[in-house]
Amino acid sequence: MNKSLLGIIDATQNFESLDILTNHRNVAALPIAGRFRLIDFILSSMVNSGISNVAVYPQHHFRSLMDHLGTGKNWDLNRKRDGLFFLPVPHTAETNGEITSLDHFSYHMTYLERSEQDYVVVANSYTVCNIDFNAVLKEHIKLGGDITEVKKGKVSLNMYVLKKDLLVKLIEERKETGYTSVSEAVHDHYSGFKVNVYEYDGYLATVDSIGSYFQTSMELLKVDNWYQLFMKASPIYTKVKDEPPSKYGAGSNVTQAMVANGCVIKGEVEHSIIFRAVNVDEETTIKNSIIMQKTKIGKNCKLDYVILDKDVEIADGTVLIGSPFQPIVVQKGVKQGELMNS
Repeated sequence: MNKSLLGIIDATQNFESLDILTNHRNVAALPIAGRFRLIDFILSSMVNSGISNVAVYPQHHFRSLMDHLGTGKNWDLNRKRDGLFFLPVPHTAETNGEITSLDHFSYHMTYLERSEQDYVVVANSYTVCNIDFNAVLKEHIKLGGDITEVKKGKVSLNMYVLKKDLLVKLIEERKETGYTSVSEAVHDHYSGFKVNVYEYDGYLATVDSIGSYFQTSMELLKVDNWYQLFMKASPIYTKVKDEPPSKYGAGSNVTQAMVANGCVIKGEVEHSIIFRAVNVDEETTIKNSIIMQKTKIGKNCKLDYVILDKDVEIADGTVLIGSPFQPIVVQKGVKQGELMNS
């Protein structure tokens, strides 16, 4: 069964409300949960479902995404047959502004034509979940519809299973139908397609804004949510980086926090997520915050409801106080001055 399913990850989305964190990276490459990227969840779900042919279609700022995915080795997709394919819009393509999903797919029709799988799952790159696509395919075949949409209650995951031939038809007829994505075909009541629903019952979060990114990150500090998402039977894979264990100073205190490897913690960390190789100096307090990779935080700082992107430097004595609904965000590589009160 699983050999009949082709995986497509639509990484063309660009949310303005995430711009401060995605003006230099694709949404799919947004760091989350200490050492992962958003794309890891859907890509791992595909691999755990036995899908060995996966195509990623990126559009914006995809250098870091390419670096993260590499050859697909960390997902066992560096294969002689099938494997991981990275398919951006060709430089030679004639475009007028924003390129739709189906337009993007049209530039790589050869990939679809050469793929031997009969069915395809089309998924986005910004949904945090752990789903068995084999179960979705079985339900799709059992019900005999044209397209199966994955939902949790009334919420759509924007993931669809359909025959590859139907996807090719949607791409080829997009100018006549006006459809820009599979989602539009599904939600057009006059399309004539029989659309079925697969009910997903696991952990679910959609990251499409600073608020949803912050909320999702804080939710993952809850044990129940963590174990719903990170399951032994279907692990979430990511790019492996060899870092030494984190070091904790004599005066450090860490409670209800997620701390990745390679960190040096001398201050206090509470209800926060600390990525790899972060330095937190003495007499500094961090609460309800997300601190990304290789950030350096000086002495006697106070951070609460803050998101610090990679390679940020926080000077001694700096105070940054945000709120649950409006966390303070500091862009990648910024050196933050002293006593910056919000």
